[in-house]
Amino acid sequence: MADQTIAEALLLGILEGLTEFIPVSSTGHILLAGHFLGFQSTGKAFEILIQLGAILAILSVYAARLWHMALGLPRDPATRRFVFGILIAFLPAAVIGVAAYRIIKTVFFETPMLICVMLILGGMVLLWVDRWVRAPRYHDITHFPLSMYFKIGLFQCLSMIPGTSRSGATIVGGLLLGADKRAAAEFSFFLAMPTMAGAFAYDLYKNHALLTAADVQIIAVGFVAAFLAAVVMVRALLGYVSRRGYALFGWWRILVGGVGLVALLVVG
Repeated sequence: MADQTIAEALLLGILEGLTEFIPVSSTGHILLAGHFLGFQSTGKAFEILIQLGAILAILSVYAARLWHMALGLPRDPATRRFVFGILIAFLPAAVIGVAAYRIIKTVFFETPMLICVMLILGGMVLLWVDRWVRAPRYHDITHFPLSMYFKIGLFQCLSMIPGTSRSGATIVGGLLLGADKRAAAEFSFFLAMPTMAGAFAYDLYKNHALLTAADVQIIAVGFVAAFLAAVVMVRALLGYVSRRGYALFGWWRILVGGVGLVALLVVG
């Protein structure tokens, strides 16, 4: 049983890393996969805490740029403005996440049917937005208006419902507000850093007393797998969406959500 659980944690960690930064809902995929595998984690902490691997992946990929920003922060107004923009985009999710924590973990995370429906609906929205003909106004994430950062942050709040996708909500928000496809994805990466770090820290605070040594081992396996898979995906994603857009991810969401609905109706 322990070997089976380790194998499941490895599989779910890879799934987390591959899906965290693309607009398909990593949490939705992990919760559905865990449901059909019979995987249970203490307080549903595994699904959140393995995101630390994805956080470290994005930090490693952007390490040089983040270091340059840190050096320029005291003297560069443009850098300070961008960091402030990230913080105001992060604020709505931070407030709602804390306020709605209990219902998110005990209701939304426990409703596979809702996850499948949100995957399908989100896929339809993504396909529509990807085909929407509009000349983008913003190509550089550091030049977004401050109000645009905040509005993208409001879009991110939709991802409190599993199956919606944090990256999907922020990317769609960016596209609707005038960002080009690459810039929308890249800002989603930067906004992921405080959002995922905050979710990790808060979930660890709420569940640390419940976690056993066995839980920590399982989480560690998922964390390492998520880190390695996310590094590969982040490096590939920007080039792909610049050339191809987001249609593939929309169709994938609809496929996974549809298959999940059928499976739930047939096997429960």
